[in-house]
Amino acid sequence: MNKLLEVLKHWMPIAAVATILSALVYAAVQQDLRLSANDPQIQMAEDAAVQLARGMPPATVIPDGPVDIGRSLAPFLVVYNDQGAPVASSGKLQGQIPDLPTGVLDYVRTSGEDRITWQPVPEVRLASVVVHYQGVQSGFVLAARSLREIEKREDEVELEAGLAWLACLAASLVLVALAEWLTNRGVARRN
Repeated sequence: MNKLLEVLKHWMPIAAVATILSALVYAAVQQDLRLSANDPQIQMAEDAAVQLARGMPPATVIPDGPVDIGRSLAPFLVVYNDQGAPVASSGKLQGQIPDLPTGVLDYVRTSGEDRITWQPVPEVRLASVVVHYQGVQSGFVLAARSLREIEKREDEVELEAGLAWLACLAASLVLVALAEWLTNRGVARRN
């Protein structure tokens, strides 16, 4: 029993470090995946906002569509007026242009932009960028796309990080036990 306690005493700090490092690696990769999901939408929303602020009609900044938001991975744009009512859209959800939550519009009105994960219905999660524009006209542009594939990759990374963590724990336990055994064997030989 004392030998097991010695092994655990030496192994626990190694296990703690392995756990912390595994969690940090997972968090870094997961955040990189999620944040990169916004990349096309940032450009789309900012470009559309500039054109709208210059007076372009909303329908002219909308890409060809329609995009079925619930099924497609394609990015889409929605232009909302300054009161938050949809004016033009390349995407529809269940046949309708989705309304943004009022809190998002209030925040974007003061900050100029927000990048959010938006879940308009339980089975649809979107990487979304919302930009407020002002000029000849004012309102909001939403550029978004499905997170379905990103979330699959996140699940894969979680599994891989978990398996690597377990492998590190097992390997370090074996190495500590072996070192303890070799140390005890050397002590026994000297006596």
